[in-house]
Amino acid sequence: MADDDWEPPSVLLAVDLVILTLRADRLHVLLIERGIEPFAGALALPGGFLRDLREDIPAAARRELAEEAGLVDVPHLEPLGVYGEPGRDPRGRVVSVAHLAIAPRLPEPTAGTDASGARWEPTGPVLTGRVPLAFDHGRIVADGVERARRKLEHSALATAFCGETFTISELQQVYEAVWDVRLDPRNFYRKVQSARGFIVPAGPARRTENGRPARLFTAGPQQALHPPMARAKDL
Repeated sequence: MADDDWEPPSVLLAVDLVILTLRADRLHVLLIERGIEPFAGALALPGGFLRDLREDIPAAARRELAEEAGLVDVPHLEPLGVYGEPGRDPRGRVVSVAHLAIAPRLPEPTAGTDASGARWEPTGPVLTGRVPLAFDHGRIVADGVERARRKLEHSALATAFCGETFTISELQQVYEAVWDVRLDPRNFYRKVQSARGFIVPAGPARRTENGRPARLFTAGPQQALHPPMARAKDL
């Protein structure tokens, strides 16, 4: 085929957003209920097409998040991956640039534009397929959750989900929620204390529900954990 006969394929560019937070000690993902075809009435990640040729991809991600779920104060969005398998969207060849945010204390979403509903959904039923998602969004959620789990291994992200001061048990609850495992308290305490600069003592002990005092800590100066918190079924 001569070069003059070649025409670029028609490809649409979209953004999808995996927004994760902890609610009631469980990891949740933000989902919208689609109000239009394809997959009208199905649950999906917030997202959509670029508005025009001039719109930047990160700007499109934040715009879609605000328009479809009413969230405008979500902190740092990071690129998660590019999804462009043929047939992933019945409207044609659609390539999606997925973004990820993991943040504490996010508000209730408010549906808008082409979303007829928006809510936080526990990630467990989504990952197992009991809560099916439109398009290939189940795969994208799985990739986002795995990224979040790796972040807890190598960074101090977990402390952001605790209060200004917290106990080791409260920090452990964050790891258990994100990793979806039960951790041995003694091994977890040893791992946390071995990560230099991860947490530092803060003030007097707090009385727990059983009346025993528990030491208080606050986030330390290190954002990268050395050694990392190895993820396992039982620390």
